[in-house]
Amino acid sequence: MSDPSADTFPRLLAGLAATRPDAVAMQEKLYGIWQPLTWSEYAQRVHATAHGLAALGVERGEVIAVLGDNRPEWLIAELAAQSIGAAVVGIYPTSIGEELHHILATSRARVVVAEDQEQVDKLLRLLAEEAPADAAPLHIERIVYYDPHGLEQYTDPVLMEFTDLEATGVERAVELPHWLAGQVEQGDADDIAIICTTSGTTSKPKLAELSHRNLLAMAEHLTSIDPVSTKDRYVSFLPFAWIGEQMLAVACGLSHGLTISFPEDASTQRSDMREIGPDLMFSPPRIWESMLSEVQVRIDESDWFKRRIFGWGYGVGDKVAAMRVSGRKPGPLLALTHKVADAVATRPVRDQLGLARIQRCYTGGAPLGPDVFRFFHAIGVNLKQIYGQTEICGIAVLHRDDDVPFNTVGTPIPGTELRIDEGGEVLLRSASVFRGYHRQPEETAKVVDAEGWLSTGDAGYLDDAGHLVIIDRAKDVLTAPDGTRYSSAFIENKLKFSPYIEEAVVFAPSGERQGMTALIIIDPATVGAWAEHERLSYTTFTDLAAKPEVQELVAEEATRANEDLPEGIRVERFVLLHKQLDPDDDEITRTRKVRRSVIADRYGDIIAALGRGDEQVSVRSRVTYQDGSSIDRELELTIFDLTTYSVPPGRGRRPVWSGRR
Repeated sequence: MSDPSADTFPRLLAGLAATRPDAVAMQEKLYGIWQPLTWSEYAQRVHATAHGLAALGVERGEVIAVLGDNRPEWLIAELAAQSIGAAVVGIYPTSIGEELHHILATSRARVVVAEDQEQVDKLLRLLAEEAPADAAPLHIERIVYYDPHGLEQYTDPVLMEFTDLEATGVERAVELPHWLAGQVEQGDADDIAIICTTSGTTSKPKLAELSHRNLLAMAEHLTSIDPVSTKDRYVSFLPFAWIGEQMLAVACGLSHGLTISFPEDASTQRSDMREIGPDLMFSPPRIWESMLSEVQVRIDESDWFKRRIFGWGYGVGDKVAAMRVSGRKPGPLLALTHKVADAVATRPVRDQLGLARIQRCYTGGAPLGPDVFRFFHAIGVNLKQIYGQTEICGIAVLHRDDDVPFNTVGTPIPGTELRIDEGGEVLLRSASVFRGYHRQPEETAKVVDAEGWLSTGDAGYLDDAGHLVIIDRAKDVLTAPDGTRYSSAFIENKLKFSPYIEEAVVFAPSGERQGMTALIIIDPATVGAWAEHERLSYTTFTDLAAKPEVQELVAEEATRANEDLPEGIRVERFVLLHKQLDPDDDEITRTRKVRRSVIADRYGDIIAALGRGDEQVSVRSRVTYQDGSSIDRELELTIFDLTTYSVPPGRGRRPVWSGRR
């Protein structure tokens, strides 16, 4: 019996093109119409592009970069590079400046495949700028773009259109008809397939080398638990630079012949998802949190009757979900009631979210609050936690169907060993542990020992049922004055369950006061909708966050969150930050993980004022208005003290599914 992980992506593509030539491999929506690409057409375009890259001088062992949103050309370029023994480093389309320079310089990419004018402009600007003296040099010789709109008048000789690259490849293939087949056959499972950047929460992102064997072993082990078939559909809207998208769209997609669909635009993503009805999905917590916020806003805008119907249906679904996630089955009467509740209340919500056909879906990359988990299971979404890292192809631990404790991340997938060392750090070992950090052997040696154990840097423990519970990054696990060990992320997730809180950064006691403090960033959509309902006028995000009524709203949400926390780690004071956290400002990563060191440095004055127990703190900020004008302003931020606040008497807790009380 052959080992599936001993194959390569190009050979899998060739097999699919031979056995299922007319089946749809991927489809892209353009001008409102789905444009299909069959497996044979996919293979032909990869064949032409591979010859085109070879004509540009790309050789075995080199790295090319791809920069842009998800389009068929992204995967065509990836498979083409792999066909000739090269690898691909994916770059987030939002990357700019120093981060972009770092990835391109470290990978030494000579060819960059870019999506459109925006990405081309960034690259040309990077080439034109004088790099800092201590920066590594760039090696870019050619930029190949696949969306020519706006680039018709560009004459820079470094530029080349993707269709011209393919045409060059077709001509070369005529001259060397058997060359590429030999290159594909020469490919080895241990060759680098892709290079994914790490999250970079504490430093510049590292470039993790993942082989075909690494990725295909992960796909084999995942699908042994959650089978995938050729009939399954997958909507690809998260960046291919993220390991999560490479896991399902590429590794599982090529292993099992998934049809990949690309939405037309970010603005049409939800409607396109509803149209396709994906069978499986993987998204980071922020996507699930935003979906919940969307549901809360829509229900709050509904009339009294619809709210009551959904409230009843949600209650029934919650009761059934609580049984199913622990392996129990509802009785006949409850099962029948649940069918009715699903038909009239929860299924319409799933349909609005594009999840009507979903069989199973995953979250990973950061912790997801147990309350958010509970909501999705109550509306009939089989959401499960994945735990892993880029360095182990994204998946090492996973919930099983009907065994989904919301405070855990599941149990190891087949082929994965897990142990907790003396210091409480989670260690992992499997065939999916990466080859190493690109051109950084000393950094690789710090995280993978001689026996192949990967040090995750996360603190955790196994509960009585053998489920892994992640506390936080080992360096971020703290001890409260009363001896309680806690994770800032756990408190932050409790706060973020509120539909009105987009992000929260919690800090340990400091200064004269002993309680936890927090920087809180409001969700402009949900708070804006609440303000409109309350007839509260505002102009900018900064203006909205400064409203005393909004501070009272968040104070009640924080107080409710505190009720679910041990007394020693409750938040006592908070500030509503005057701006949203922005990856372009290095405050969060491209996958929306908070860079705590940056926050601590940039907002040090605010954090210090929180610790001292001040009533206000002054900050200087640039405010940009809707008409594009901006002004530098001195802002006075109010520090809210929860120790002197109490929820107004007679006000009950709001339902999970609503922002209203």
